[in-house]
Amino acid sequence: MSFSELPVGEFLGALGERSPTPASGAATALTAALAAALVELAGRFAGDEEAVVRAKALWSRLAELADEDAVAYSTFMADRSEANRERIIAVPLEIAECAEEAAELAERVRKQLRTAVVGDAEAARELATAASRVARRLAELNG
Repeated sequence: MSFSELPVGEFLGALGERSPTPASGAATALTAALAAALVELAGRFAGDEEAVVRAKALWSRLAELADEDAVAYSTFMADRSEANRERIIAVPLEIAECAEEAAELAERVRKQLRTAVVGDAEAARELATAASRVARRLAELNG
């Protein structure tokens, strides 16, 4: 089962276990996915259909990346080949790129809003920015 399909409590419980996965990569991807979903919400209130469509694509991809990160790390732990090392660098870098795009969309949408939903766009920007920083650091540590 995909991490994004788990009830939140089950994912949090799995995250706290003493096991290699899920860990910070999956948590970071899902944090960025939450940010992108908030961008989708704010985009709907702003009437920015392009942002809505892109945000939805981002959160969908980020949910996949949470699982891909866990698979990549488990594969690397079983076989520390250079190809597997490259994958544990590439996945966090893609998470960072998606998160950065979500942050940019959040700021774009925020500028269009005049309602309380501004707070959702701002939260999306902050969560996405933090996720990007963490993902880039994970890629660096995995290098």
